[in-house]
Amino acid sequence: MVDIAFNDELFSRYGVTIPVVGNANSELNWPFNLQQLQQWLENNGITYHS
Repeated sequence: MVDIAFNDELFSRYGVTIPVVGNANSELNWPFNLQQLQQWLENNGITYHS
């Protein structure tokens, strides 16, 4: 987990798309809904519980 607010480079890159969910190969930027988040997690092999 990285707090973008305390990193000038990341804040300028992601400022209007916070929150950002990411891993080594993929990012999901705001705006997104629950269904999009669940699909992104599934596509990236990340398990979750509803």
